[in-house]
Amino acid sequence: MLSLSNAPLWFVVAMMVKIVTVFAVVMGIVAYATWVERKVIGHMQTRLGPMNTGWHGLLQPIADGLKLFFKEDIIPAEASKVPFILAPMMILVPALITVAVIPFGPDMEIGGYLIPMQITDLNIGILYILAMAGLGVYGIVLAGWASNNKYSLMGGIRSSAQMVSYELAAGLSIVAVFMLSETLSLRGIVEAQQGPWLEALPFIPNWYIFSQPLAFGLFVICGLAEINRTPFDLPEAETELVSGFCTEYSSMKYALFFMAEYANMIVISAIAATLFLGGWAGPFPGAINLLLKIFAFMFFFMWLRATWPRVRYDQLMYLGWKIFLPLSLANIVVTGAVVVLLQ
Repeated sequence: MLSLSNAPLWFVVAMMVKIVTVFAVVMGIVAYATWVERKVIGHMQTRLGPMNTGWHGLLQPIADGLKLFFKEDIIPAEASKVPFILAPMMILVPALITVAVIPFGPDMEIGGYLIPMQITDLNIGILYILAMAGLGVYGIVLAGWASNNKYSLMGGIRSSAQMVSYELAAGLSIVAVFMLSETLSLRGIVEAQQGPWLEALPFIPNWYIFSQPLAFGLFVICGLAEINRTPFDLPEAETELVSGFCTEYSSMKYALFFMAEYANMIVISAIAATLFLGGWAGPFPGAINLLLKIFAFMFFFMWLRATWPRVRYDQLMYLGWKIFLPLSLANIVVTGAVVVLLQ
């Protein structure tokens, strides 16, 4: 295994290549997810979506980026300026550094060294992800408070309440996965899903979506609520709060909020694919399998945005505390009983 002790120069080079590659892929997906979402929703609503900038609007993300980069950066006179400037970065950075622990392929052998296809393999990788996901809400709350705008403040408060309500259910829903895999390492969880699910059905892989369908459903729905996507986009809720916590933002600071939203979509999709769909396992080379699963989840999230109405705030709280939390606790009890009985 390539490490800092046996080949320090190659280790640093390999780490830099992995970091630059993962960052470039994530930012590329972030840029073109906006184009795909506009096209998908457009066709679902019998429109064409972007068509004029390049072939079928393929250059639209670049045009949007240039437009936002050169727009005037307005900071309200009554805003708290330092927190106002820092807030967009506090949302984007946790989303990007979370990708570091997601494995995107099996170990690769180069020059006699085994190189893990993952930036770093933490033995508490899933706890690291939950911790980083919890940090993102501070940026939203800070943006809402620092804007000195009642709509922004309401959006920030809604987001913090939503985060507390749904992070608990999301965290509890994946405890069953740890009980089955007996590890908190994401690489270990992927390796635990190798092989067939049942000896009598060798064509069905041992992915946890088959043994833990309730946990999978709870995690995907709660993840959707955590990243404030439709039908849980109440912190923005244009018809009630103008644009919520980002009402007063413009130029690149406004673009950072959008980038953070799509980066969070990628992270939630990658975690769901890793925990429940066997991570990099599949018929194609490792990273391609993971990317296809991530794209499938992102398409599902876009489909929901085009077809599902926004829930009311009381419905959001009711679902989180009275439906999802008891279900996730019941799933842990049932899984624990089955694991003990099968031992």
